[in-house]
Amino acid sequence: MEDPEVPTEHLHEHIHEAVHESQSKWSMGVAISTAFMAAFAAVSSLMAGHQSNEALISQLKASDQWAYYNAKGVKAEIADAVIQLQGTKADTSTIAAAARKAKLKKDQEKIQEGARDLEKESKEHLERDMTLARAVTFFQIAISISAISLLSKKRPLWYVSLLLFAIGICQFVFGLL
Repeated sequence: MEDPEVPTEHLHEHIHEAVHESQSKWSMGVAISTAFMAAFAAVSSLMAGHQSNEALISQLKASDQWAYYNAKGVKAEIADAVIQLQGTKADTSTIAAAARKAKLKKDQEKIQEGARDLEKESKEHLERDMTLARAVTFFQIAISISAISLLSKKRPLWYVSLLLFAIGICQFVFGLL
């Protein structure tokens, strides 16, 4: 899975130029808040990529466990076939085959539980990835609107960007929990 891309370099240049043109406190506040937005976007993007990788690794481990589960099932079926071929003889090989089949079935239960746990872990990582990806999206939109507010010198747009930044922070925190 791909990491969300944060294309903010171009916006940073425009913001930097606008701040130098207008040395007002408001412009400086917008520039600083936008820098924080970009930093959070970068960290969120990195963490979303990590969660995506962890989800993939957990799913691969679960797939390995399911393959192992199936192998144990095949072995149990072979043990069952040996028991059936030997008929009703109560010799030691039949008793051993029955014990082996029981052990294989018990092993299968443990393997199945482990595979389901890994699938659950993978799902949790994917949910965190999606939450962090949403945070990145909110941060990117906030950065864009902040840049537009600075370039157009419209404070209400900056307040909108701060609101979107706050929503992004909430998504970021939920992604960590």
